Amino acid sequence: MCDTLIATAETTKDGVPIFGKNSDREPNEAHQIVNIPARDYAPGVDVQCTLIAIPQVEHTFAVLLAKPFWIWGAEMGTNEHSLVIGNEALFTRVPYARKGLLGMDLLRLALERASSARDGITVITNLLAEFGQGGNHGLTHPTYYHNSYILADPQDAWVLETAGSHWAAKQIKGIYTISNGITIEKEWDLASPDLVSNAIDRGWCKDDHDFSFARCYSDLIYTRFSDCRKRRRRSEELLTSQKGRITPEVMMATLRDHGQADGSQRSADESVAGADICMHAGFGPIRISQTTGSMVSFLDAKTPLHFMTGTAAPCTSIFKPVWLDAFSPEDSPSLRGILGPPPTSTYDPQTLFWRHEKLHRATLRDHENLIKTFAAERDTLEREFVSEAFNARKLNNSARAELTSTCFTKADIAEKEWLAHVQLGGSKQNWLYSSAWKEFNKEANFPSAIL
Repeated sequence: MCDTLIATAETTKDGVPIFGKNSDREPNEAHQIVNIPARDYAPGVDVQCTLIAIPQVEHTFAVLLAKPFWIWGAEMGTNEHSLVIGNEALFTRVPYARKGLLGMDLLRLALERASSARDGITVITNLLAEFGQGGNHGLTHPTYYHNSYILADPQDAWVLETAGSHWAAKQIKGIYTISNGITIEKEWDLASPDLVSNAIDRGWCKDDHDFSFARCYSDLIYTRFSDCRKRRRRSEELLTSQKGRITPEVMMATLRDHGQADGSQRSADESVAGADICMHAGFGPIRISQTTGSMVSFLDAKTPLHFMTGTAAPCTSIFKPVWLDAFSPEDSPSLRGILGPPPTSTYDPQTLFWRHEKLHRATLRDHENLIKTFAAERDTLEREFVSEAFNARKLNNSARAELTSTCFTKADIAEKEWLAHVQLGGSKQNWLYSSAWKEFNKEANFPSAIL
């Protein structure tokens, strides 16, 4: 379960589009930030995606990705043209292919090949037509689904929703969010030629007037249990309440939300059903996933700025500033030391993701109370990072890279201090929730002594 959000220029404080995304995956599906430079290729070369290989283009753009460690593609990212994309799982009535391009592969391919949001629509839909989407998207739990996307650049934003090779896209103005359900109904700007006729042929609607993309193509069972409508309503309400005042900090706070439509806050150990914007794993078919990484982008045309956590659950994480042209762990020993080697599904304290999991999983023992021991300091430190990042936008690459390294280092030191306080607290987990996390920890060889 994921959430992707966009606030276009007319709704933000600075008149600059702001994008946000939570990537929800399995608890042990380590998340990583990678920077891939632009590259030229000889004719006839193939690119190996997660499951299939396809012909490579002659030139790919530089990309900065936030991704599950084992997948070629990414859940979210940006490219050298300040295009950002986030994807969502969609559960539809169209059969899922067992092999094809994963939704995350399509996202990366669009970032590597498109220079604008509109171009990204063309790249993805052409690839859908030629190669199709399909395959297992899950690490240990086989998961098949189709995909939706928000694509945004400094001048434009679109939502693209797919069901197999069928799709519809709509240009966005204002606030728009997507979760795990089709949102386009009777109005769109672009669509696959057989979108309506296919639904009529299958008996999903009577005629053109009776057609709704969301109603005709959605798998109602999985769509309902994903809690997508409730999460989408919640994210839209939060952003709409700040319309005209939306900043990166507002988007970060929205991604941290555990609230319900009535304004109440969900307990972290409501472990069988329900899903939140900031997702915590628990017990049951829906809550086997949690937010493993988050991203917020300030899409200024001249000096775009991105913030990524690189770690699980934005409520226990800190957004750090990153620049596509100034994120190079290979050139920065300190940043390389903080990030560590590429993570896997097994606990490794040398990696940023798993080091943070010590704090995250310890906090989940009594989230309602333990998060209060460091939330204020988290917000203060993060505000410092945001302020310094805005001031550094006109600095050279080297200075901005140094700031990124400093922020990651400060966040790592702070989390170690917070962990010491959190470990002193007790546990209020219910039995089902505790059992679920014991199994997650066992699968990752996560040391029980840490908790």
